[in-house]
Amino acid sequence: MTVLIAGAGVGGLTTALMLHARGIPCVIYEAAREVREVGVGINVLPHAIRELAALDLLPALDAVGVRTRKLSYLTKRGQEVWSEPRGMHAGHEVPQFSIHRGRLQRVIADAVRTRLGGAALKTGRRLAGFVQDDGGVTAHFTDSVEGGAGETVRAPVLICADGIHSVGRRSFYPGEGAPSWQGVVMWRGAAEWPVWMDGESMAIAGGLGAKLVLYPIAPADGHRQLMNWVVNVRLKDPSVSTPPPDSWSRQAPLASVLPHALRFSVPGMDVGALVRATPAIYEYPMADRDPLPRWTFGRVTLLGDAAHPMYPVGSNGASQAILDARCLADAMARAEHPRAALWAYEKDRLPKTADVVRQNRVGGPERVIDEVEKRAPAGFFDVNAVLGLEERRAIVGGYAATAGFSAVRRVS
Repeated sequence: MTVLIAGAGVGGLTTALMLHARGIPCVIYEAAREVREVGVGINVLPHAIRELAALDLLPALDAVGVRTRKLSYLTKRGQEVWSEPRGMHAGHEVPQFSIHRGRLQRVIADAVRTRLGGAALKTGRRLAGFVQDDGGVTAHFTDSVEGGAGETVRAPVLICADGIHSVGRRSFYPGEGAPSWQGVVMWRGAAEWPVWMDGESMAIAGGLGAKLVLYPIAPADGHRQLMNWVVNVRLKDPSVSTPPPDSWSRQAPLASVLPHALRFSVPGMDVGALVRATPAIYEYPMADRDPLPRWTFGRVTLLGDAAHPMYPVGSNGASQAILDARCLADAMARAEHPRAALWAYEKDRLPKTADVVRQNRVGGPERVIDEVEKRAPAGFFDVNAVLGLEERRAIVGGYAATAGFSAVRRVS
């Protein structure tokens, strides 16, 4: 019998490849008409890239992404708080990748179609509900595109990898309500831009209340490169304001973000000009959900953002979904019964991801910027006099240990 996966995001697609590699058949049902290159840039950390490399995806990733060399944490004024090598430059056996989310998704989807066959990825099918008994799960998928007849499928296991508004999660926790929002609005975009620094580095300026993120997400073409940017600003009191729609495709006017972007200074980058050069700007709230006590009920479990949506801090959203996929596939291959496999997966992954969700809420590794800006709001001459090296190392290194990507680190 074939395992069902609801959702063809990074987590669902990677799960399919992992199951296939272990001889376990599966089918993915995706609500969208097609798997498209939506979103903008993300970073995928080495512990997750290691899993994609084991699936022989490294050459395809190199064709569309950038092997990240260095990360710098800066104040809003552009003063350096912390800088460290990343990926293989930090001692990992595989790189960290800065990459367009849609291109990452396409690389994995192409591998699914090639290895599992086109019939293994069914689009235009949205999970509507399911029932289960001692022998399996019966899931119903509606036609989300044409409005035609749906499809009812029987399987031993249903994996809900259907995002922050997961149907599976809502079935188990109907009173949970909307995602948690702390008043932070995000604007994101990408523009073709002259190669910045070495073309492989990223910078984060400012703390959780007002932050700018910069990094390239495609190999350089001559002297130009696709440069990703993010501006996060706490604008609202969440106790009295509702969040904006959380859609990846909601476009925003330049005027809504430009005044906020101009608050930041980054060496060698004209932030205002980069934002003005961006053809499409996307706006949505920075939201997550509280960690759950359980993901698994019988033969149904949650994965990725359906299980543990988190703030986009520390480059962990897609990375943790990939780690979920590996753990679940291993458990399915080892266990004598599907219920035992899902329990083993949850026992391993739920506490780890809950820790990451909690740390991201207070800034994750980027909290080192908040601490320095709080102590020296007007700037500093020597960051060590504001926050010592070991204190900064404890914040950044402690998060890396929690998220599972610690390595040999050469700090500057």
